[in-house]
Amino acid sequence: MTVVDNIPRASAEATDAHGPVAELHAVRARAAAGPSERATEAQHAKGKLTARERIELLLDPGSFNEVEQLRRHRATGFGLEAKKPYTDGVITGWGTVEGRTVFVYAHDFRIFGGALGEAHATKIHKIMDMAISAGAPLVSLNDGAGARIQEGVSALAGYGGIFQRNTRASGVIPQISVMLGPCAGGAAYSPALTDFVFMVRETSQMFITGPDVVKAVTGEEITQNGLGGADVHAETSGVAHFAYDDEETCIAEVRYLLSMLPQNNRSCPPPVASDDRADRRSEVLLDLVPTDGNRPYDMHQVIEELVDDGDCLEIHERWARNIICALARMDGQVVGIVANQPQSLAGVLDIEASEKAARFVQMCDAFNIPIITLLDVPGFLPGVDQEHGGIIRHGAKLLYAYCNATVPRISLILRKAYGGAYIVMDSQSIGADLTYAWPTNEIAVMGAEGAANVIFRRQIAEAEDPEAMRTRMVKEYKAELMHPYYAAERGLVDDVIDPADTRQVLIASLAMLRTKHADLPFRKHGNPPQ
Repeated sequence: MTVVDNIPRASAEATDAHGPVAELHAVRARAAAGPSERATEAQHAKGKLTARERIELLLDPGSFNEVEQLRRHRATGFGLEAKKPYTDGVITGWGTVEGRTVFVYAHDFRIFGGALGEAHATKIHKIMDMAISAGAPLVSLNDGAGARIQEGVSALAGYGGIFQRNTRASGVIPQISVMLGPCAGGAAYSPALTDFVFMVRETSQMFITGPDVVKAVTGEEITQNGLGGADVHAETSGVAHFAYDDEETCIAEVRYLLSMLPQNNRSCPPPVASDDRADRRSEVLLDLVPTDGNRPYDMHQVIEELVDDGDCLEIHERWARNIICALARMDGQVVGIVANQPQSLAGVLDIEASEKAARFVQMCDAFNIPIITLLDVPGFLPGVDQEHGGIIRHGAKLLYAYCNATVPRISLILRKAYGGAYIVMDSQSIGADLTYAWPTNEIAVMGAEGAANVIFRRQIAEAEDPEAMRTRMVKEYKAELMHPYYAAERGLVDDVIDPADTRQVLIASLAMLRTKHADLPFRKHGNPPQ
């Protein structure tokens, strides 16, 4: 028997399989252990788990099946030929989350700093292809230093293959990127192409050019976290959908998100039994929403009253807070909720809110999740910055997303619904299947005060008491065009409902729409506003 790589090798004269099997187990144990105990300790010292520890947290116990565990690179030069660790710095395979198949790849920072080389990329390409073919979600656990410089352009080509597959899988299977370490340069584009991005504070960063390059080019000094940390991307850039303090919580939330998503675009999210009665009345809603349109309130409280057990998963919770996007269940069925938030900027639509909601609507439509829209919107945010920043094209993204969506769509007008923002927020005229309103609704081109100033400008200016005339005209406009039944009388609202009955009405409507089928004209793809 010989020894290679510290592993006993079976003799060629062996007459049975015991020796080769023992050798196999030794090789696999070596691959599973990683490069060294010292490397593992260094990873833990940074407050980070190893790749295999992360996979164990993500998947159901004992369900992981590894693919190409014994893969090694074949590069030479710069000392690479003397260092050929098993796995080549990425662990790939599949397992289950709550019994449903999920594919995963995890960078092993202990090997080449998780940097991507040719063999490393090929393993990722294979597991992505398998996920697409099997029609199951793909989760990437990212902790890598970018392209493996020693392998040159081969590493860059590996990223191209990942990007191409990310795009091919888009809208076909759920793709979730979990950032658990640095992600720099072109590597940041793969997470940006996926459906959801999770980050961990202090240990994960994403940027195209790092602090050193920024300083050299612009003279600005900034830390890695200040440039591309979790809080920056969760609050400022909108790149990250979720940010958590530790890896354990982060990965637990990934599991929760997966429980709300279907396996692919040909299936629906899994229902769960609910003890929350579908016909539960919510009398508290009568007091939650003030009738005075200028008084703020927290839309989260309304959503909690409507959904099962008050439980929902908010997407992009800390970015564009004037609009809420959340996944929840109603009578056990998953729904997507888009709602204006009067507590932030009075619930207006602006550039960031439009982008946030548009992407969420597209995701729901891609994965067969019905959409409920809760309106209390005074309009689009006015201002030079908004106009010069392209509020027209950004607002059009939300309009396009709603118009293009074929899943069941129900809108509910709680209070204000003014101007173009009312139309954009899934009004009946752009294809909402059902539109309801509370008796506190005000649907109009603009607020009564503004409308009166325009329509009755001359009368107000010529009156002996302009303020008294303005007050009178405002009341007249409200009485004629803004009473709660005006839209219902014209068929633009299907019904005006008791707020306490809202949950029951929405659940019954969703049940009716569950078999909705929409025929679309043939086209290669649309050309949405950018």
